[in-house]
Order: sequence, then C-alpha cells, then structure tokens
Amino acid sequence: MTTKYQIFLISDSTGETLDRIFLALQSQFANFDYEKKEFVFIRTEQQINKILKQCKPRENSIILYTIVDTKLAKYLSSECQKINIHCFGVLGNLILSFSKLLNQKATHKPSAQHVLDEEYYKRIEAIQFTMAHDDGKRNEDIIKSDIILIGVSRTGKTPTSVYLANRGFKTLNIPLVLDQNIPKILEKENNKLCVVGLFVEAERLSEVRKTRVNIGTSIDLKSYTDIEKIRQEVEGSKNLFKKFNWPSIDVTRRSVEETAASIIKIYEIKKNK
Repeated sequence: MTTKYQIFLISDSTGETLDRIFLALQSQFANFDYEKKEFVFIRTEQQINKILKQCKPRENSIILYTIVDTKLAKYLSSECQKINIHCFGVLGNLILSFSKLLNQKATHKPSAQHVLDEEYYKRIEAIQFTMAHDDGKRNEDIIKSDIILIGVSRTGKTPTSVYLANRGFKTLNIPLVLDQNIPKILEKENNKLCVVGLFVEAERLSEVRKTRVNIGTSIDLKSYTDIEKIRQEVEGSKNLFKKFNWPSIDVTRRSVEETAASIIKIYEIKKNK
C-alpha cells in the first residue's frame, strides 16, 4: 500500500513560487500519493503555530516553505524539529549563497518580486494586448506585437499566448483556416516580426478536436475531426511555414511551458540578429 503524505506549502507571499517548485518536484515521482494544503501570507509565529497544530508525524506530514524573514524561518524550522516534522526551506540557502556571491545583504522583504515596477506594468500591458488579439482579432495591430503564433485550430495557440503574455510578451495568434489569407504584412521578405508556426500530428489533433469541440457550434463536426482533412490542414500549414521561412514547433508532446520556452528562444535570436 502506497504511503499518503500530507504536504503543507507555507509562503510569506502569494505562494506562486512555492507552488511551481512543488509541481516540478512531485512530477519526478511516479508513485507519490499526497494531499496538499497551501498557506499564504504567513508572517507571524502565531500563524505558524496554528498551521503546525494540523501537522502530525504519524500522518507523514511534510512542510515546504518560502519565508524570507530569517527569524521566522528559523522559528518554523525549530518548531518542526520539536514535533518531528520534515521541514524544507526552498529559498533560504539560495538567498544566502547569492548574498555571499554578490557581497551584499538580502532585503528579506516578503513579496519583493511583486513590486509595482516597470516590469510589472509591462506584463499587465502584454496580457491586455494578448487577450484583445486572440484568435485572429484586430490583426491591424500586428506590428505592435512581440510574437505572432500561427497554426490550425487546436494547436494550443491561445494557452501558449496567455503564458507568453504573463512573461511580458505581447502575443497575437492567428488561426489558419482553409482558403483564408494571412495578413499581407507577414508575406514581406526579411520581415522583422517574430512569427512562429505551431503544428500537431494529425492523429493527435483529431482526438483533441473530438474531445474539445463546443457542442452547439456551427462547426461541421465530421469535417472538423476527419483525419484525412486534418492531414491536409497540417501539411498545408507546414508548407506555409516553409514558404515564408518561419520557424515552427511540433507541439504534439510538448506542454505549454515547453512550447513557450522554445518560442522565447526564437524571439531572442530574432531580436539579436
């Protein structure tokens, strides 16, 4: 019988960083049965004491935390030792190492990464732009975009665009439909715009369309999911990418995060040319 663990994620901020780290950690273990509880904006000993009352060694409790206040982090660690709870600080050693490397003291200020600086407003602007230009809307603004994604229906253009927007990139995506022309500006040679094509293996795309198509739409479901028609669509999109020398990515077995990482690399190469 697999042991079930009680995972407690404790953060002095929004918990976003810690949640992502735990997601990466748990993905490395195939047989990891757990129940997760998250606690955010934890900044006092009283709050910690309240959380620890829920932790019991016999229930295999594990605590992961991101607390930049050194005194509070030490308090949590010492209290966990007293009651025999496994406790791991995610940022502590890293902050200490950087402090030594940079030869300066860390601020130990919670939520420091969420400061309302120029980078923050850049991300907000990128998100607003991306949402307003989803699925081929307002292509007249194409020159204002950082990245343009092109692909047939259900190749992950929208979720990838949103992810890129959260990274600060104004992203516009354009669906490829049979007999539909692409914006003329994209056909120009030596175009400085960063255009990336996305495609999926036909068999996989057919399955995705069958499970995700909106019931009640005007789409011809039989034609939309027909494997032969999909093969034509995919090959047509790949030929288009080759025609205009656009880099393309096979997203069949890629997560949104992996696809976005490749796109950002393409963008940086294009920008530095």
